[in-house]
Amino acid sequence: MTSPFIHHVSVMNRDHKQSFQFYHKLLGLDFLLKTVNQDDLEMYHLFFGDTTGRPGTEFSVFEVKNGNDKTFGTNSLERTVFAVPSEESLTFWHERLEAAGVFTCDIEQYDGRSILRFEDQDGVQLAVMAVPQREGEAYYGRETDDIPLQHAIYGIHAFHSRVRYSAASIRSLQQLFDVEVARTFVDQQHNVTVVRLKGDTLFDQELHFIEDRHRALEVSGVGAVQHIALNATSYSHLLELEDGLLAKNMYNSGIKDREFFQSIYYREPNSLLIEIATEYTNFTKEPIDTTDFDAIPLMLPEFLEKRRGWIESKLKEQ
Repeated sequence: MTSPFIHHVSVMNRDHKQSFQFYHKLLGLDFLLKTVNQDDLEMYHLFFGDTTGRPGTEFSVFEVKNGNDKTFGTNSLERTVFAVPSEESLTFWHERLEAAGVFTCDIEQYDGRSILRFEDQDGVQLAVMAVPQREGEAYYGRETDDIPLQHAIYGIHAFHSRVRYSAASIRSLQQLFDVEVARTFVDQQHNVTVVRLKGDTLFDQELHFIEDRHRALEVSGVGAVQHIALNATSYSHLLELEDGLLAKNMYNSGIKDREFFQSIYYREPNSLLIEIATEYTNFTKEPIDTTDFDAIPLMLPEFLEKRRGWIESKLKEQ
């Protein structure tokens, strides 16, 4: 199976039930996991993805009840681009999102291809783009009563960041990963540089760096991307990447055991928060046969089980 370049993306929303409604019911992503932020045990952390829950399809939401909305600006993790099977799928999603009252743009041209950009209820910036399925590759989009499999979202294709100095971000990636500059182009008067791993990646995953030196810096808040996670193919690979960060004097968190996977966090030169997470996940996808969020059990890592009563009581107070 082809490995991903992008492991997952994590965003901040205001309300967990609205997030469940938007990503699971409207976008049709499978609901993978109802848990808590391991760094803030009073905060829901929800995971969505394909029907297997594999890296490369995972999209997670932190519930931030209090705090300001984000202020749009540069040096920001900006937009997640989901992969759908065909150009016809863009029309399906445009009609479905408009019918649901979602803010959506028209189908536009970007990088010589069609893209449909839209936002969730808190202004998280999203898009869908056609990524034809490759022969021999496995795809596990979720089919529902009103989302046919031929239009289902099946993973993450690309991620867009807006930065002041794209060369600095790209150079830091090249120091850690076997990446190459795939192409450059101009979009809305901004230079865009596309970076990808050398060789094949799951869903042809790419990172797009939009150079914008004119806007003020983004102020993070609800509606922002909290971090993007890149993929480490194994724990030994993660150790190598940690050594690379140390060798380049890049401040990092050290390796954290999240139980579901192991990861490390660091800030790159434009202050984007990057996580690197192991591709192997200690997680078994359980079937969820309810659309009632409250009926879905809360999954906790083993080291938090002894605090389950306190955690559940705090979550119920929200």
